[in-house]
Amino acid sequence: MRIDYPDFWPFFTRDEAGEMTGFFHDVVTEALARLGMRATWHSFPWGRCQENVRSGEADAMITVPTAERLEYSRTHDAPFHLKELVVFTRADHPSRFEVEALASIDDILAAGFSVVTYVGNGWNEVNIRSRGIRTYEVPYLKNVWLMLAQGRADIVIEWPGGAWPDIKAQGLAQEIVQTGVVLESMPFHLLVGRDSPHVDLLPRFNETILEMRHDGTIDSILDTYLDQLRLDQY
Repeated sequence: MRIDYPDFWPFFTRDEAGEMTGFFHDVVTEALARLGMRATWHSFPWGRCQENVRSGEADAMITVPTAERLEYSRTHDAPFHLKELVVFTRADHPSRFEVEALASIDDILAAGFSVVTYVGNGWNEVNIRSRGIRTYEVPYLKNVWLMLAQGRADIVIEWPGGAWPDIKAQGLAQEIVQTGVVLESMPFHLLVGRDSPHVDLLPRFNETILEMRHDGTIDSILDTYLDQLRLDQY
């Protein structure tokens, strides 16, 4: 099965030796192995990943199911991860107190705050841009932090575990703050193109994910990466 992915540690990336690693990679690789299958992994910008699945060039991707994505792909019932989406802003934002007091997406709209995100972020398209909230897009997720630090948008909405490594790698840890505002938890699934020869695998993949939840495999894999994040972040 060919899986296209956007390089984003700790979900999926290649290490210095060129070997695949990451939480999503490890979970899906283990599930497929239990089904007697393996995957090849190809890195592209996120918008290209989705287009490759749509066109049939790739078999699958790992993301949140949306109505648009399910027009050209199918998925399974049980998510293998719920990712909390938290609001970030810059430390010297003149309305930082208002940002930290946000309680909902409605509050973002009412305050007139702008959001910067990456191309292909379906959650943002459905929940933020469609509501009339001003949105700026960059090709790669890591670039949103420089945009935010430069004051070219008011907030970023992202998962802290993946955000802080990129923030620190760009030397922006003193310029960006993570608020206590959690807007939603995103369910992550394997999405397989409707015309892929592997699409009929999904019911068995779902059963395997449930087994991996029950036997502790998913928690064990996640803990490995959270431990790495805690060493640096927490």
